[in-house]
Amino acid sequence: MALPPDLTTAEKASLTSGSDTWHTTAVRDAVPALTLSDGPHGIRRQREDAGDALGLTRSEPATCFPPAVALGSSWDPALARRVGAALAKEAAALGVDVVLGPGVNIKRSPLCGRNFEYFSEDPYLTGVMGAALVTGVQSRGVGACVKHFAVNNQETDRMRISADVDERTLREIYLPAFEHIVREARPYAIMSSYNRVNGVYASQHRWLLTTLLREEWGFDGLVMSDWGAVNDRVAALEAGLDLEMPPTGTDGLIEDAVRSGRLPESVLDLAAGRVAGLAERVAGRERHDGWDVDEHHELAREAARASAVLLKNDGVLPLAPGLRVAVLGELARTPRYQGHGSSHVVPTRLDTALDALGRAVEGLTFAAGYRLDGQADADLAREAVESAAAAEVAVVFLGLPEAAESEGFDRTSIDLPGVQVELLHQVAEVCPRVVVVLSNGGVVSVAGWRHLASAVLEGWLLGQAGGAALADLLLGTHSPSGRLTETIPLRLADVPSHLHFPGSDGHVVYGEGRYVGYRHHDTLGTEVAYPFGHGLTYTRFEYSDLDVHETGPHTWDVAFTVTNTGDRHGQEVAQLYVAFEAEHPSRPRHGLRAFAKVGLAPGASEHVRLTLGPRDLARWSVTRGGWRIDPGAFTVEVGASSRDIRLRAELSTPGDGYVGELSEMSTLGEWLAHPVGGRVLKERLRQAPGLPDLDRTDSPLVGLALGIPLIKFRTFGIGLTAEVVADLVTATRNAVPGDDR
Repeated sequence: MALPPDLTTAEKASLTSGSDTWHTTAVRDAVPALTLSDGPHGIRRQREDAGDALGLTRSEPATCFPPAVALGSSWDPALARRVGAALAKEAAALGVDVVLGPGVNIKRSPLCGRNFEYFSEDPYLTGVMGAALVTGVQSRGVGACVKHFAVNNQETDRMRISADVDERTLREIYLPAFEHIVREARPYAIMSSYNRVNGVYASQHRWLLTTLLREEWGFDGLVMSDWGAVNDRVAALEAGLDLEMPPTGTDGLIEDAVRSGRLPESVLDLAAGRVAGLAERVAGRERHDGWDVDEHHELAREAARASAVLLKNDGVLPLAPGLRVAVLGELARTPRYQGHGSSHVVPTRLDTALDALGRAVEGLTFAAGYRLDGQADADLAREAVESAAAAEVAVVFLGLPEAAESEGFDRTSIDLPGVQVELLHQVAEVCPRVVVVLSNGGVVSVAGWRHLASAVLEGWLLGQAGGAALADLLLGTHSPSGRLTETIPLRLADVPSHLHFPGSDGHVVYGEGRYVGYRHHDTLGTEVAYPFGHGLTYTRFEYSDLDVHETGPHTWDVAFTVTNTGDRHGQEVAQLYVAFEAEHPSRPRHGLRAFAKVGLAPGASEHVRLTLGPRDLARWSVTRGGWRIDPGAFTVEVGASSRDIRLRAELSTPGDGYVGELSEMSTLGEWLAHPVGGRVLKERLRQAPGLPDLDRTDSPLVGLALGIPLIKFRTFGIGLTAEVVADLVTATRNAVPGDDR
């Protein structure tokens, strides 16, 4: 939508700021006001009588779908698209133009209080699932706003903290999900984060918002601030922020900056034009008076079933008919199904696991066992133990209370409440078979108690239909098919960011670099409780017939067969990793590059075909300022988790042909390794008196010399004067094609 030519500076300035908490500003009849709403997993449309500015607990009823912590664990992009389309239908019915979500920040630490809103510790999986959700939302003409851009991985001091992270880690871990979504799904909007990135607030970070996002990735939508994230309106506009939310009454600062010449009016025109462009994009959104509440509830139940992860099972699950079953734990009756904060949804209804199991299991008994506030209650515990002693199977619901994790603060521990773990110990002493069902938005430690359980089902936060979905899985009506999107460590101290999180003095250093989650554990071979990608089901799968062949420059077709060798229908998530083996690793050992979720009847097989492309082999080169493919060997790995690799193929690549530029400060080792520089330098040094044999890499003298910049040899009396070094640099540069190779 083009801006009317007669708009005043004041009117254009008003377009770049909201009119209230949830609306943009309308200008005449030319640009209508837009309604924005939280909604990563459900529409949180504030009620008129909410009584507070944000309406965190008083919003219009809407379907509470599984939050991203759960939906990501489904590894099912098609399901995410369907959830996104349902979210958009409800948004349209509630008069919402733009849904603020999904959140696609990387799970750097399990302590992040907002991890329930994020998909994964892996950038590829996060990008695929995020793009699917965005595509679903925008399929109905409603805008999606991807957040929080960028490097927003903690809640501690979130409005001021500087995330200090090197360029390679940014490019390989914290930016790829946003990049993938921008390129593949074309979101209508992106939300800048509160934090600083290497000292500069994200809302006024020109490299992030303009150089990278628009000029490199081609983003053509609107950038809005997180609520209250703008510190300098003029600097933010100059950097590429189009819309401040909510308003701060500072439009006059923009007018003054334009009048004084500090802010070019063309910059204001761009931002105001993008607000108008967003209005034009959503003008054609679908209109709905309502939605089928039952249909959306069933979709939420399907998504919840697909998202729970069976961590352990000795055969007790699914529960056999006729067993005496005791359901224990207040969380079975009072479920945690979402996190707290801006994403909190008022559900249209709420299933509980206790009700669903009670309808299906004759003679089921229940005891609360513990209080949700963590206070000890001997009477509750005793009642639960007595119930367990009379049962053949005890299904114990454990997890984190709502107060333990939320937007706004981080956790300090990954342990379950002590009263719950103590109850589990007591139950295990009197009941022969114990099933633990977990409810938590962030990873919890299992190492200290999993030996007490015959089965462990990680239920995450499953949305409003999660209780019925858990019953479906426990009873075997459906088989679990979720897989872990983050590593479960043995101890908090094993997490790679542990010594750096959450920082101090206004800075958090990303000292672990690219070694986040499984990239750290699998590179070092450290023991974990459960690895990335892990998940069991009620059947077994075999992999066979790996066939990898090159289809183009740095492009491979990877095909294999998955067979259900068990006696039940089930779904497998086949995962493709690219691995780089090295005695002294200089990059993560391997990374997820593709996956496929397949459903198979007993005895059935499916031929799976995945693709590897140039980016899948590349690493970010700081010196080159771009992606680089190094020549050498690599391994294609196909398996059921990052540590359950079933098939392997050894391949090699000649690299991308790039030859780095040498200078006088390049070391002798760098010169000798260079395909042109090594040749011209050796020719020059053949006449040098007293020079050791440079091919003898075991020589201490050679080892010492390899690390010395070439220009430093000018005083060594071997003929490498400053003039000779300058000639060598010129000769090498003239013999090497440019950086476009």
